[in-house]
Amino acid sequence: MKLEVLTKNENQKIQDSIIKGIKELINYKNLEPGDKLPSERMLSEKFVVSRSNVREAIQKLEFYGLLKSIPQSGTFVANIGVIAMNGMIDDILRLEKSGFKSLVETRILLELKTVRLAALRRTDDDLLKIEEALEAYKEKVLNGEDAVQEDLLFHLAIAKACRNSTMNAFMLIVTPEIITNFKEHHVCDADLAHRGIADHQAIFEAIKAKDPQMAKLKMKEHFRELYTYCYNV
Repeated sequence: MKLEVLTKNENQKIQDSIIKGIKELINYKNLEPGDKLPSERMLSEKFVVSRSNVREAIQKLEFYGLLKSIPQSGTFVANIGVIAMNGMIDDILRLEKSGFKSLVETRILLELKTVRLAALRRTDDDLLKIEEALEAYKEKVLNGEDAVQEDLLFHLAIAKACRNSTMNAFMLIVTPEIITNFKEHHVCDADLAHRGIADHQAIFEAIKAKDPQMAKLKMKEHFRELYTYCYNV
């Protein structure tokens, strides 16, 4: 498995313009909860953008609960009043790009919770996937290779093992941005990467032992340098 490093800057303006267009369409046509939006093809022609751009904008609004896509049927307005929907769309458009500090804070808060739940809920299959990610990270580091993606895949395996789909989804949202910032800020030097092997091993052992308190403690220790670095950026 390989994580793609995605950036939001490239298509953010296009997405925002499509979201504004969908908002205007809903208002102009007085669409109510349950009403169907035009097809992706029709929207792409109307807004003069690609269908993939339209799809991404719809997915974003669906993530916030404003639209609902039904396979083979289309995309529908969610059960939200027009005034509330307009306000929520305006809030979405005002959201600022996450800074490195806020990403780190969010990741730490999420992971202290997910690792504890993973220790309580993990299955043998989950444990195997976490161990595989650990070994992949270890191999890259010992070979002197960049292991940022393997590092984060280890943490994503833990998030999946926590058996909370919402937390897992949040991890998948912040992870690409964190990868980009890691590379930009040169966070993972050789010393930290080698120490990460021992950190990951300790976290793995705590999850294996189903010890949530120890798992949380080891994760907190693992993030100590990253948290310090974040506040010195």
